[in-house]
Amino acid sequence: MTDDEPTYPTYLKLAELLSLQVPRSSPEHPDELLFITVHQSSELWFKLILHELGKLRDSIANGRVLEAVESVGRVNGLMRIVTAQLHALDTLSPQGFSQFRRNLGTSTGGQSAQFRAIELISGLRDPDYLEYLKSQQPLDPIVERALSQASLPELFAQLLSQRNLAARTLYATDDERELRLLAEGLLSYEQEFAMWRFLHVEVIERVIGPGTPGTGGSLGAKALRDTLGNRFFPELWAVRAEFY
Repeated sequence: MTDDEPTYPTYLKLAELLSLQVPRSSPEHPDELLFITVHQSSELWFKLILHELGKLRDSIANGRVLEAVESVGRVNGLMRIVTAQLHALDTLSPQGFSQFRRNLGTSTGGQSAQFRAIELISGLRDPDYLEYLKSQQPLDPIVERALSQASLPELFAQLLSQRNLAARTLYATDDERELRLLAEGLLSYEQEFAMWRFLHVEVIERVIGPGTPGTGGSLGAKALRDTLGNRFFPELWAVRAEFY
């Protein structure tokens, strides 16, 4: 091994990475490191999810169905990870969080540009939501880029149209097994995303209560609970009723 070859710490830039968790409470509250670590690691997973969603978009746009099936499987695995780590925040007591919450200033999870981009790419294009985003000027470049791209539902609909297929056809015949696997993978992705939303709301209510305003002046758990009914692929959900 030569001096310029990477080692485990240098390849992963561990010195820089592990120096980024800096609690603001003084004296330092023992639970603030947990809060920072969960949110920083979430952003790292969001970065990877966005990367993988980009690959998924490309596969669908170019009709590479089996590749898309594999890609959505990876995205679903990543979503399960980012959801599971929210359980760590269940151990944060209400009194403990209240003791360092003021150090968060105006920060709120709604300021996560990566999460907003994930929502947009996944298909959240409700007019009210888009109007809200566009009012948040200047837009983060990640959000602007996601807004300029076709969403996953749009790309999947285009793929079906190019093959002269309807959603019902995927489930009415065995001739389109690969596309059906992709459709089911996309529905699983929506379920994983919904699970993240649900657990996120539950964690907030457990720590600060259902009616308490969120950090940074946000509306807290109530506003987030209103998002639980959002659907990315309503046509794929609705097609099931056509068989009964």
